[in-house]
Amino acid sequence: MSKPNSTWLLDLDGTLTDNYPGISRSIVFALDRLDVAPPDEATLRRCVGPPLRESFGWLLDTSDADTIETAIAHYRERFGDVGWRENVVYDGIVDAMTRMAEAGTPMYLCTSKPEMFARRIVTLFGFATQLKGIYGADLAGRFDDKVKLFAHIVATEGLDPDHAIMIGDRSHDLRAARMNGARAVGVLWGYGSREELASADAVVERPRDLPDALFALVNRPD
Repeated sequence: MSKPNSTWLLDLDGTLTDNYPGISRSIVFALDRLDVAPPDEATLRRCVGPPLRESFGWLLDTSDADTIETAIAHYRERFGDVGWRENVVYDGIVDAMTRMAEAGTPMYLCTSKPEMFARRIVTLFGFATQLKGIYGADLAGRFDDKVKLFAHIVATEGLDPDHAIMIGDRSHDLRAARMNGARAVGVLWGYGSREELASADAVVERPRDLPDALFALVNRPD
């Protein structure tokens, strides 16, 4: 089992749940409000994981803060109403989370999604009681950068990054771990490719294999 001083930080979109319908439809809604044609599905799928401000910046090909914030306001008009509910839990995640919680290792949510929406989602699916803390960005963009969010969690909770593991499906998750001196596990059922996750300490193909991968990693000799 896991060492008592280890800590696991979990991404949300692409790791615990698949919110692609809600995210993509809300992006298309926002672009329509701006009279911008919707992108293809491959482009929309790239928007799951990165901060929304980053995604709208390249979708609109602009660095103008006012334009980006207007797009985000339109996005949240729809997402705050119905988009956050257009979400499903990946097959096998409920059992994986149960095993991970039973191990006694503290688990924290670490997502670039605004914390208010993240709380709704993990509460809806019953994960909130298994998490020791829920952390995300605020609506103004504070902690959009997952490196800074990870550092904030470490400081707030008094964690030891040497014994922390970030679990996620995108390069942003790996970078957050690396820049804070922690390890990372990449998951392949989300939106990142095997190539994108190649630098992870472990890569997991199926949710049911995640607990054993974590147990093996935290008990690996230093």
